Amino acid sequence: MAYWLMKSEPSAWSWDQQVAKGAKGEAWTGVRNHTAKLNMMKMKKGDRAFFYHSNEGKEIVGIVEIVKEHYPDLSDKTGKFVCVDIAADKPLKKPVTLAAIKVEKALANMDLLKQSRLSVGSVKADEWKLICKMGGL
Repeated sequence: MAYWLMKSEPSAWSWDQQVAKGAKGEAWTGVRNHTAKLNMMKMKKGDRAFFYHSNEGKEIVGIVEIVKEHYPDLSDKTGKFVCVDIAADKPLKKPVTLAAIKVEKALANMDLLKQSRLSVGSVKADEWKLICKMGGL
């Protein structure tokens, strides 16, 4: 299993909206960065991702599961980009803030910090375990 982090501005798409979609999940559309696209193309059904509220909140609030592997993003008129379907798995008991991640030395090389504008990034297994612990899981 691989681990990921997916960013969304809560005013555009929030954790609560994701949860409301249930087990069927929702297409993660609108990604227009080639590195993020390549990350989504690597995602496999069953992989897990942190759901990160960007701009407003700046915190990891939950975990989602990839329920459908990449396919063409119909919102992209150029035909260059893809999407995946994700479903909410569980919330973190305590959101993990960007500030908390920045002070944790073991997380210094996370994509979230190294490529801060990247909307879909990878997460190493040891980073995943630490953030889950920080989030009360």
